[in-house]
Amino acid sequence: MLLGAMEHVLDNPVWHALIGPQRVHAMGRGSARHYPRDMAPFSAIVEPSEAAYADLAVDLLPGTEARLFRMREEPLPSGWQQLDCFPMLQMVARGAPQHVSNAGALLSETDSWAMADLVEISRPGPFGSRTPRLGHYLGMRDGDRLLAMAGERMRLPGYVELSAICVHPEARGRGHAADLTSRLMRMAFDRGEVPFLHVRPDNAGAVALYRRLGFEMRRELVVTWRRPL
Repeated sequence: MLLGAMEHVLDNPVWHALIGPQRVHAMGRGSARHYPRDMAPFSAIVEPSEAAYADLAVDLLPGTEARLFRMREEPLPSGWQQLDCFPMLQMVARGAPQHVSNAGALLSETDSWAMADLVEISRPGPFGSRTPRLGHYLGMRDGDRLLAMAGERMRLPGYVELSAICVHPEARGRGHAADLTSRLMRMAFDRGEVPFLHVRPDNAGAVALYRRLGFEMRRELVVTWRRPL
């Protein structure tokens, strides 16, 4: 198993997920790994070398970019073009919440259409048809309509990423996101895992919510979209 010269597994979360607990889903070879695109559109390299980028290119579909979580913006290797680059805050829970709502229910594959509809309306970030297979998802309903959900995506040794935390615009302000997230936090800590998440720095409302729930800023990562020429 390849390990990079990183200070912590969370410094290169996709890599350590795909060589660790989620290696069953991994595609790639050598110094590069990819999630299947219908699960998560992320790739990883163990280090920013020419050899690692050569491995990265092999399993990318033509015209497809690699979306990398890196500790800093790195020089563009020869034969590649950069499409986007933006900061991402990484926050880690300092402990299990004391008060957890029992609201919400576990979602299953039979809820996939309702989940897709909510994602389309609320835009929480990347979410594919097989994303729910990466972990547990909780949801709140109003009849057949899904009003809110939250789930798990990356899983690293000792850590689980909370993701797809979203609420229908008509149901915001009722505490649904806090209730579902705190319940997932408690589930993670009960399993011996520490929950973490990623959020854009300009999403002030989400950052404030996560701080209230007990998440602390760990570091800022850089999400870089790069594609072979």
